Formats: sequence, structure tokens, C-alpha cells
Amino acid sequence: MEFRAVRGVEDLIPPESEKFEKVVEIFKDVVRKAGFREVILPIFEEAGLFSRSVGETTDIVQKEMYVFEDKGGRVIALRPEGTASAVRAYIEHGVYAKEPFTKWFYVGPMFRFERPQAGRKRQFFQAGCEVFGLSSPGADAEVIRVAADIFDSLKVDCSLEINSIGCEKCRPEYRKALIEFLEQKKEELCEDCLKRFERNPLRVLDCKVESCQKVVAEAPRITDFLCDECRKHFEKLKEYLKTLDVKFTENPLLVRGLDYYTRTVFEFKSERLGAQSTVLAGGRYDKLISQLGGPETPALGFALGVDRAMLLIPEKEEERNGVFVVTRGEKAYREGLKLIKFLREKGIRAEMDHRQGSFKAQMKAADRVKAKYVVIIGEAEVEEGFFSFKELETGKQERIESLEELFARL
Repeated sequence: MEFRAVRGVEDLIPPESEKFEKVVEIFKDVVRKAGFREVILPIFEEAGLFSRSVGETTDIVQKEMYVFEDKGGRVIALRPEGTASAVRAYIEHGVYAKEPFTKWFYVGPMFRFERPQAGRKRQFFQAGCEVFGLSSPGADAEVIRVAADIFDSLKVDCSLEINSIGCEKCRPEYRKALIEFLEQKKEELCEDCLKRFERNPLRVLDCKVESCQKVVAEAPRITDFLCDECRKHFEKLKEYLKTLDVKFTENPLLVRGLDYYTRTVFEFKSERLGAQSTVLAGGRYDKLISQLGGPETPALGFALGVDRAMLLIPEKEEERNGVFVVTRGEKAYREGLKLIKFLREKGIRAEMDHRQGSFKAQMKAADRVKAKYVVIIGEAEVEEGFFSFKELETGKQERIESLEELFARL
């Protein structure tokens, strides 16, 4: 019987796994420089955590969550996003009582039952940052700057869109105006948006169906309904982004697909990804911690789609690096084993072919693994105590008399 990976869940084998590693390493390097510390979260939680935080009316909760009952009768969900788990951990461990503000990052798989396509899988990876305890628009600007730094380090071009979706004070007025507008356009809405209209009309603004996008293009703008406090927050954010040399476009239709957002929302997009253009997205969620049982605590964050970022990294020829040790004969093989041990201890990538095939076969193996140098140990090398050293790209070969000289040469 032949087994294959479940549809929408893909293996990452080299060289794709190396792209994954590159994105994650750069992400971690950038966010650690900004003072974020890693939190490692479980990949499944009680399903109620996500329905409470993400929102009962969202597509994630209604259509996409992997939910099951475990042997203890608990309703469990594979995590569809990381913020809810981070907030739960922040509350459960009483971090709010120990630190004036907290900066966490996480990396890991998420799960959503969607139609698999480029940039959208059923198991996908996110690298996210969360900031707890800061309400300043300056914190928003810094987090967005950190996100921009990730793309700069990846050498990937993305455009930034920002918006403010207000707070519990000003959003009801906008919701009322939006309902009045959509009431006149019901016949033009898709089936999903007709349901959203009844439960959470702001979600209509997030619909990707073309007919709905045409409708919302004429809808009232939420920025016209902001209260003074939200308006000042948004204006200050824009000032600080300019101070930090972050280019942005205001998109008054940007609302994000999760219910917990307040005030600032933002997305980094790439035209190269087509319909799934959003690579990184986030915003402020000042009420979520209290909604989940913690104290009133302002918060914000973002999540980077690692799989989508990988699609933006250009394909390039693998660079040669490291050493491949070629041996001939049992004594040479033993010397080769000692040599790769020594080189690895010195931080140098070192490999050999334990099949001990012909000289030609071992050289082919060295070429296949993209080694930069070959160290040859044969009978003469063993008897006279030297190494034959060859650079694969140029074919230049030289004699090296000692281990110390070899290490210095590398």
C-alpha cells in the first residue's frame, strides 16, 4: 500500500526546506534585535479559545478550524493562528503581574481547512510577534518597522497598507451606517456576505469575491467615523512611520479577518503572489486579554506567512561550501574519519562517502553535495603524512603538509 501526504499538507525537502530555514533564521535575527523573546506554544487548544477570540462569525471558526473531541470528551482544535494561544499563555502564567510590558515571538505550524492553492495550505507556518502592555501609537510604528526590517533582510519587496478600524466607542456608529448602505446592495452580495451582513457586517469589507469588492468600494469609510482618540492615535501612527522611514498607503477598506482587532490594522502585500497577496498582517487588539479573562491590557502584533515569504525568495544556484574527504584504502578511511571529526569541531562543514567507492564515484558525490573543497587521502598521503587539497570550482590541486596548515587554508 502506498501512502501519500494528506492533501494540503506538504513535505518540505531540500532545497525548499533551506528556504524555510532562511526565512525563519532572518525573522528570528530581526525580532531578537528588537527585544522579542521566544515563546513555544502548543499546536492544539480547547476550541472555545479560538471561537471566543477570533470570532464566532469569522470564516476561520465557521469553516476552517480542525475540531475534534479527544478521549477525555474535550472539544479540541488545531490552532488556526497564534495570537489566541499567546494571549492564553500570557494570562495563564500571570505575566502581566511580573512585567510592565512583554515582547514575545513564536514560530510554528497552523491549521485551516481551506482549498489548497499556492500560498494557502491546510498546514502552513507562521512566524509571529506579540507586544503586551503598550498602548502608544509609537509601539504600533515600531512593530511595523520591525516587520519592514524582515522584508529588507530577506531582500523582498512588499507594499504596506494601513488603516484604523476604531474602537468600541466609534465602531457602532460606523456599523449602523454600513448596514444602511449594504441593505440597499443585498442582491449584489455573495452568499457568504449575506450571512456576514446579518452577524458581522464589517466582515463584508474583507470579502475577496469580485462582486462584493465592487460593492464595498462605494461603502462608507470607517476613518470618517473615528472618535477623537482613535483619530489622534492614527494620525500619530502615520507621523511615527514617516519618522522611521516606512512607506505606506492608507486603505480605508482594510479590516482584517479576525474580530479581535481594534484601531491599527496593517498588511504587507506582494503583487507576485496573485490572489494570496498578503505576506504579513497584524494590528492592535486592546480588548482581547480582558475578554479572555485577564486584566485590561493593550496589545498588538503580527504574523508572517512563512510559506508565502518562501515564494518570494528568488531561485538561485546553491553556493558551494565545506569540505568533502575522499579516501582510498582502510588506513586512509580511518584518517578520513578523524579528519571530518576535527573539521566539524572547528566549525567547518565536512562530509565523506562511507561506501568507499572508486575515486571517481567519491568525486561525483563531492560535486553532488556542492562541496567547495576536496581533501584526498590515499596511500601516498598516509605514508608521507600530507593531504592533497583540491578546489572543485577551479580544479586547482595542491599539497598541504599538516593539519594546522589545512585548517588555516580553509
